[in-house]
Amino acid sequence: MEASELECCLTVESLNANGIVTKRRTYKNITVVIGRDEFRDIALRIVSTKSPLGKTFLLKEISIHKRFLQEGKASIKLLKQKLQLMISNCPPNQLGAFLKCLSLKLAQSKQTGLASNRRRLLSEKPRSFENVSPLTDKDFTSPTGCKKRPLDENNGRTPKRIKTGKENLAGDVDGIKNGAPRRRLNCLSSFQTNFTAEQMAVLNAVKSGRSVFFTGSAGTGKSYLLKRLITMLLPQSTFVTASTGAAACHIGGTTLHAFAGIGSGSAPLAQCIELALRPGRAQQWRRCKYLIIDEISMVDSNFFDKLEAVARAVRKKEIPFGGIQLILSGDFLQLPPVVKQAEKKKFCFQADCWNDCVHTTIELKKVYRQKDPLFISILQNVRVGSCPDALVQKLNNTKNQVIEQEGILATKLCTHKENVNQINEIHLSRLPDEKRVFQAMDSDSSMCTMLDSQVPVGQTLELKEGAQVMLAKNLNVSKGLVNGARGIIKCFDSGSAGYPVVKFMSGSEQVIGPEKWVVKTAGGGTVTRRQLPLKLAWAVSIHKSQGMTLDCVEISLSRVFEYGQAYVALSRARSLQGLRVLDFDSKCVRAHPDVLRYYARLQRDTKLMQCNFQNEDKENISPS
Repeated sequence: MEASELECCLTVESLNANGIVTKRRTYKNITVVIGRDEFRDIALRIVSTKSPLGKTFLLKEISIHKRFLQEGKASIKLLKQKLQLMISNCPPNQLGAFLKCLSLKLAQSKQTGLASNRRRLLSEKPRSFENVSPLTDKDFTSPTGCKKRPLDENNGRTPKRIKTGKENLAGDVDGIKNGAPRRRLNCLSSFQTNFTAEQMAVLNAVKSGRSVFFTGSAGTGKSYLLKRLITMLLPQSTFVTASTGAAACHIGGTTLHAFAGIGSGSAPLAQCIELALRPGRAQQWRRCKYLIIDEISMVDSNFFDKLEAVARAVRKKEIPFGGIQLILSGDFLQLPPVVKQAEKKKFCFQADCWNDCVHTTIELKKVYRQKDPLFISILQNVRVGSCPDALVQKLNNTKNQVIEQEGILATKLCTHKENVNQINEIHLSRLPDEKRVFQAMDSDSSMCTMLDSQVPVGQTLELKEGAQVMLAKNLNVSKGLVNGARGIIKCFDSGSAGYPVVKFMSGSEQVIGPEKWVVKTAGGGTVTRRQLPLKLAWAVSIHKSQGMTLDCVEISLSRVFEYGQAYVALSRARSLQGLRVLDFDSKCVRAHPDVLRYYARLQRDTKLMQCNFQNEDKENISPS
C-alpha cells in the first residue's frame, strides 16, 4: 500500500466553538486517501463499501496529534472546519508513513498558496479528486518541491506565500527553515531498513499469512525484528505475548498465560475451555487474528497443545489454532521450559500440533551483539554443547583479565537470584555515603506484585554515591545508553528531585530521570510504572540478563544447573575483552540432545530446499 493510503477505522467529530463534540460518526474498515481537489489543494477522502464516491475533507489549517502512534492511533484536527478525524486500528508503521506523507504534501501545497474562498465560490470548475503522486527523492530534498501557481484568475493577485514549519502543523512537518533543505523522511510502510535475506523472509512469510517460527542464536536481532513485525499488524486483532513477564514487558505485551486465561494450564482440557469461554476472555480469543509469542523455548509442549485445543474450541473453527496466525520467536538452545523435578522436559516443537500450526521456520544467522569473529565462534560452539580444548583454554585465559574501567566494576552473573540480592545488598551497605531512596509511581497500587514480576525495575530503588548500576531501558542507542549499559553513580543532581548523575562505560555522563513502563493486563487494560531506569549491578541473575548486552561482566559457572544456561550467560558479553570467566569447567557446557536433533533436521531441510530452488532456476534458464 502507498504511503498516501491508509486502511483503518475512522471517527469524524464535529466541534463547537468551545471544542466540545456536537456530532460523531464512526466508519469501520475504510480507506483514507490523500489527494488533490480541482484547485490542486490537498484533501482527504474516505472511501468505504457503503459510500463508493467517498466523503472529502479539504485541508487548510490542521494539527496532528500522534502521541499514541505506536498503538495505531492518531487524530487530525481541521481547525477552520471545526472537525476532528480520529484514526484507530491501523498498523503503526503505515500510520507513521501516512502522517509524514500528509505533512510533506500539505507543506508543499502551502508554499504556493491555497485557493481563496472567493476563487472557489466563483469558479465553474467541476469537482474532482485525484491521488497525490508518490513521494520521490525530489520531495525529500527540494526546498520548493513544485512551481509557483499562476495569478489567481479572480482577484489578480499572487496568493500569499505561507511559511511552513512547526508552527503551522503542530510539529509534524519537516518544514523549511532559513532556506535549508528538508530532512529526508523514511517511508516506514516500505520497510526500507537494510534487512538481511533471512529477516526479509520472515517479513514476507508474515505478510503472506503464514504462521512462522523464527529462531537464531543470542544477538541475532530476534527482538528487534519482532518489534518491527508488531508495527505491521492491526493493533486490535494482534496480541503480543511472551513466556515470561520480563520478556513480555520488553516487547510491550503480556504473558502468554495471562492472555490465554486458563491459569497454569494444568487443569483438564474441558476445564481450561470453560475458563477461556468466560465473556471477556472469549471475546479476546475471537478477536485475535495474530498471536505473537516471544521466548517460545520456555513454553512446554503440553501447554502448547492445550492452548491450540482451547483456541479451536473457543473460536469454533476446526483448523489449527482456530485460524489464528502464529508469529513465534525464540531459541531452543537457550533456556528450556521450567517443569517439576519428576517431569521430563518436552519442548514446544515436540507438541503434537506443532507441525500443523507452524508453516515456516527460519533461522537468523547474522550476529549483531558481538563483532569479534573469534568470540562469535566460541559462543556458537558453546551453544551446541561443543567444548574443544582450544575453547576451554581461551575462556580460562580470561579469569585474570582486568576489565574494570574508571571505577566501573564487572557485573557478576549468578545462577540463583538469592545470591544476586545478597551480593548487591552487601556492597551497597559498604559504601559510606547516605542512602537515597526512589519510590516508583504505579498507576494502580494493587497491581504492584504483577508489575514487580514484569517490569525490570522494582517499586523501591536504593542508591548511594559510588553504587554500581546498569540501565534497564534503551535511552540513547547512539550514545551507547542501552539496556544493560554499565555505569557508576558519581553524585546526585542538586535539583529538588536529586536524581543520580551516572558515568557510563561509553564515556557519557548524565542525569538519569524517571522513565515509564506500560504493562498490559489480562483484561486488555494497561498499568504503568514510573521509576528510574536503573538497577544495582554488582550482580544480576542469568535469567534476568536475557535481552541485555553487558560491557563488563564476570561469570562463575560452577553452579550451572540447566541446559543452555552457560551459553545464555556467556552470550550477554559484548566482547571477549569485557569478559572474565571464573572456575570454568567444560561439564557446565550442555545442550539438550532433543534440541540438537531438531536444529540438525532444520538445517538439513533448509539446505535441501535451497538445492531444490537452485535446480528449478537452472531448469528455467533456456539455452541461448
